[in-house]
Amino acid sequence: MTGFGRGEISEGQRKITVEMKAVNHRYLDVNIKMPKRLNFFDASIRNLLKEYIQRGKVDLYITYEDLSEQTVSVKYHPEVAASYLAYLKEMAESFSLENDIRVSTLSRYPEVFSMEEQEIDEEGIWKVLEAAIRQACEGFVESRVKEGENLKNDLVSKLDGMLTLVDYIEENSPKIIEEYKEKLLAKVHDLLEDNHVDENRLLMEVTIFADKICVDEEIVRLRSHIMMVRNTLIEGGSIGRKLDFIVQEMNREANTILSKSTDLEISNRGIELKTEIEKVREQIQNIE
Repeated sequence: MTGFGRGEISEGQRKITVEMKAVNHRYLDVNIKMPKRLNFFDASIRNLLKEYIQRGKVDLYITYEDLSEQTVSVKYHPEVAASYLAYLKEMAESFSLENDIRVSTLSRYPEVFSMEEQEIDEEGIWKVLEAAIRQACEGFVESRVKEGENLKNDLVSKLDGMLTLVDYIEENSPKIIEEYKEKLLAKVHDLLEDNHVDENRLLMEVTIFADKICVDEEIVRLRSHIMMVRNTLIEGGSIGRKLDFIVQEMNREANTILSKSTDLEISNRGIELKTEIEKVREQIQNIE
């Protein structure tokens, strides 16, 4: 399912904002965009997200502000400056030149001053980052729960419609056998031009035909699968993959029913059934 969540936590002059959104995906696929200095927390962030989401393509956006913290500091290297100064004095004496070195000049020589990054307060940053991510995740889950409730109601309605189609097929399938028997008997009478018919032979033909088109087992299994999907939806939880498997079995039974059908109306109901199963299958991809 789709979802959106936002979290913002401030602590002192440190503020972290997290926004996350997700679209349907068969597996959990997380894409994180954040400042480079937070890359250290990548694995921890991914593990934290798994507490809230198991399936979906998730985009996570993190912004970080810390007004109290200097990211770099200036370091003075007196031994380097002393070396430069000693060599410059030596050059002045050797070549009888005026030694015009000033502090501002010496300070520009390489490595007299260097810029060094300060140590990051990992524990302090993670405390704020984790709180912001959890806040975003909780809002994200809440939005998915609302969407999930609407999706569940729609799926249950579709399952009820499928049961109606199964009821029709179950009720009318035996009539096909009786109609076949009557047609076969009429055809035999026409061919023999009398009323003397080998009842045993006729019953054998009807039995063979009935065996070929019998869908009793498929209907029992299909009805069971439909009820299992319904009950699983009501139970809730991380049920997406389980439903995926059940719907595959439903589709298999519907295909068998359709392949055995010799009646136009039952075939039409079988096609409607497959259409509804496909709609359910597509919507189940949205379920975690």
